[in-house]
Amino acid sequence: MTDRTIYQALAEAFRAEGVTAQFVLMGDGNMHWVTVMKDLPGVTTVHARHEHCAVGMAMGYASATGGVGVASVTCGPGITQITTALASAARSRVPVVVLAGDVPLKARFYGQAIDQQPLVTTCGAHYIAGLHPVRMHQYVREAFWTARHERRPVVLAIPYDLQKQPMPDIGPYVPSDDLIPVTPPLPPDPAQLDALARRLASARCPVLIAGRGVLAAGATDELAEVADLSGAFLSTTLLARGLYDAHPFSMGVAGGFARRVAREVFAEADLVVAIGASLTYHTVDGGRLIPPDAHVVQIDPEPLGLREGLRAADTYLRADARLAALGLLDRLRAGPAPAARMRTDALAARIRDEPADPTDYDIDPGTLDPRAVFAELETAIPGDWDVVSGSGHQSYFHTVMRGQAPGRYHVMRDFGAIGNAISYAIGVAVARGDGRVVLYEGDGSLLMHVQELECLQRQGIRLLVVCSNDGAYGAEIHKLREDGMDDSGAIFGRTDLGAIARGFGLTGETVTELGHFADLRAAYEAGTKAAVWNVHVSDKVVNPRMRLNIKAGHGTR
Repeated sequence: MTDRTIYQALAEAFRAEGVTAQFVLMGDGNMHWVTVMKDLPGVTTVHARHEHCAVGMAMGYASATGGVGVASVTCGPGITQITTALASAARSRVPVVVLAGDVPLKARFYGQAIDQQPLVTTCGAHYIAGLHPVRMHQYVREAFWTARHERRPVVLAIPYDLQKQPMPDIGPYVPSDDLIPVTPPLPPDPAQLDALARRLASARCPVLIAGRGVLAAGATDELAEVADLSGAFLSTTLLARGLYDAHPFSMGVAGGFARRVAREVFAEADLVVAIGASLTYHTVDGGRLIPPDAHVVQIDPEPLGLREGLRAADTYLRADARLAALGLLDRLRAGPAPAARMRTDALAARIRDEPADPTDYDIDPGTLDPRAVFAELETAIPGDWDVVSGSGHQSYFHTVMRGQAPGRYHVMRDFGAIGNAISYAIGVAVARGDGRVVLYEGDGSLLMHVQELECLQRQGIRLLVVCSNDGAYGAEIHKLREDGMDDSGAIFGRTDLGAIARGFGLTGETVTELGHFADLRAAYEAGTKAAVWNVHVSDKVVNPRMRLNIKAGHGTR
């Protein structure tokens, strides 16, 4: 035995894994670990107001740093409160480790007792029951190895009374990094590259979809050159948003959030090559974006034939994005002139100048067209800020903004849960530490966890929240109206979110006219507090993806 308790040894093992921040809601089952953890050198501690948000903050921190986010909750209700966050992390493949309490082993009765493992595993997370002192290092190592290697959330649960027992002398802690294989980038098959180069050269209208794998591999410039040599158009997944905004033939985000002109080009495509992109249901807009007769190629180190109910591609090339792009460049340079002739100055002008969605709507006095709001924000918010996206109807409008730095966009909506984004944004803001983080959110979603505004104030975290306030659950009112039904149950009025923010000790502004965002942003940057902009937007404007989904029918595509 050593002089240390198990909770002390666990905290030191977490620190050895490189943990620099913990997001917690303290209870009996985790209070000793949290208290020791906060005093370790280099560790920032953020106390959330809700367990769900503690895990959400850890998710945002992981997204911003590229590492593992760490949260901590107590047992029983502490676990039940985080199930939505765990499911969201599992669907979005976010590496998070949650140190949780568990029922005391010696307790005759414990009111918070519940079978935690089924709850956690049902959410898609990995559960580790830490029940033996001599295996404590192994438990922590397994948690971080699983989170990193499998990119999924992990809950490590240790009984409350066991944590206070002496730690056995089992030697120094060996971090999980030492066990994760380091392998070189995967080279492409030469014969497949030959065939793809021939397809690119002969395609009438090729389109390249770049995902985060292009960013990770450092293949941005090489892929742009592949597009230019082949006459292809460029687009990106939502998470790689902004990657090619300066390119005249970059159409922006592919999928349900595609601009109108992008949909027109995709409709003409006879070859679509996705590189470093997983071709999710959203990226292909449920199968509506790419013509059925177009040949689809996926270049990825781990391509999947079936993705979210759809066949992902016709041809798969297992390879690192940069090595594949370099191989294609060699072949295109040596090959014949490309057949593609779709690139024209007129089309470049349309891509540059046309609004993403030109549909006319009547805007009620005192409210703003959200498309105009985000057109102004495109120039008011610097492009090098981190952007966090909420969910729901409002989540479309900011995606067509241009000039945003790729790799600084954070969205985790694979589970379709609203209410998460304020916590994600706090995690990103803690990671950045400079206040240059903006959350684009809706009022219904923000109100679900509005208590975390107090966390921002208490912890001194600077974050800009731009809330599109339509006084309703936007997705539901538009679907109910389309079905000719009473929409009053989805309408709750435009809550004075500016006053609420001020009540929490933050800066709060209500915006009902355009032309003020640049001044408000300057005031925010000159200040020391988080800020909420309560922007009154019209509830008449339906985002184009919602219009398509309503026509297709709920759950059919």
